[in-house]
Amino acid sequence: MRISKKVAEIWLKLFKKIEIYATILDNNVKYNYRKAVTQYMNRFELVVPCHFGLEAVVKREIYDLGYEITRVEDGRVSFEGDAEAICRANIFLRGAERVLLQVGRFKAATFDELFENVKALPWENYIPKDGRFWVKKASSIKSKLFSPSDIQSIVKKAMVERMKRSYHIDWFPEDGAQYPVRVFLYKDEVMVTLDTSGDSLHKRGYRLATSKAPLTETLAASLIMLTPWHADRILVDPFCGSGTFPIEAAPGMNREFTAESWTNIIPRKLWYEAVQEAEDMIDKDVQVDIQGYDIDPDVVAAARENAKRAGVEHMIHFQQRAVADLHHPKKYGFIISNPPYGERLEEKSALPALYSQIGEAYKRLDAWSMYLITSYEEKPKEPKGNLAVPPFYCYRACDVKRIQEALDNGCGYDAPGSFAAWLSKQ
Repeated sequence: MRISKKVAEIWLKLFKKIEIYATILDNNVKYNYRKAVTQYMNRFELVVPCHFGLEAVVKREIYDLGYEITRVEDGRVSFEGDAEAICRANIFLRGAERVLLQVGRFKAATFDELFENVKALPWENYIPKDGRFWVKKASSIKSKLFSPSDIQSIVKKAMVERMKRSYHIDWFPEDGAQYPVRVFLYKDEVMVTLDTSGDSLHKRGYRLATSKAPLTETLAASLIMLTPWHADRILVDPFCGSGTFPIEAAPGMNREFTAESWTNIIPRKLWYEAVQEAEDMIDKDVQVDIQGYDIDPDVVAAARENAKRAGVEHMIHFQQRAVADLHHPKKYGFIISNPPYGERLEEKSALPALYSQIGEAYKRLDAWSMYLITSYEEKPKEPKGNLAVPPFYCYRACDVKRIQEALDNGCGYDAPGSFAAWLSKQ
């Protein structure tokens, strides 16, 4: 049940009276009660940016973690949580770009309004005397204040003035933990946040070797989550490139976050507990069958190196293989892939033959499902007759927003009978 800050304050006052007047109360009860009230007092508004069109994926992830959604905007999902939620969100959310702690929201149409509102925020509750703080990024859309550099300068000055008054000092060494600030303006509404993640969460740390036109890790993870695939089912990516789809299907946890050093807000043990929770959730009894193919041997070697850095090389089989040679003896597998579509790697003239090979290979597989993301649209009129290829899901890369709609309606973006039928006749 969600409890407001005002109610929590009343509970805390009552609890202090209990401590004073009811000393016979069991110590364990008192400790647990205080802990529960403190948790409700120290709650934050957390903001999770994500790819446009994938808000539903991130929203579902947050719900699965047990938190209440407070706001959904284009490319952004907000929820309420405590210090533990910051740790768990950074570690568990696979579709998120980063996790931001909202310090304040307000309207500002002039630099004076921006300065005064930022100065009014309780920065001393977040940043210690020795904290290093700077405005890492400012963005403005449809707002009267539009210069990012001016916004960054004004916000920094306002923060300094507030902290001077709070800490009674005129100079800050800024040699402690880092507290990067991000400011967003949209239609004159300002959101001021602290970045708990540091590097974007799509930078998992494993992809030092890349192929051309790689898919971001968070987008790949989101697309996998939009399919019914589970770890006990076969997964094949016949155009694996740098290995993003196979690696995201078997994600590791080799990450560091900026907020790990925020010991004034988040006790270190909460990070350890979140990592332990993630490790405990790994089902070591499941025998995974994840495979990545590519026709280029150098690309396959790069994918292997990336999987090794991610700590999942033992879970994935990479092999040099053309899509025309794709086959598997088992049933009920999944193809999840981002094939060439004329804007990268392949000349458009070669695409009809390539997509025909995809259709022929898929036709040979027994009771498999296929999920492709592509913007390739050069297809002739609908052929007549029955499909020679089982129906599959094909999503256009330029229109990711409709992926969730398609799945909710039980069909793919280019529904079975159109693109699938064309592939079968090429």
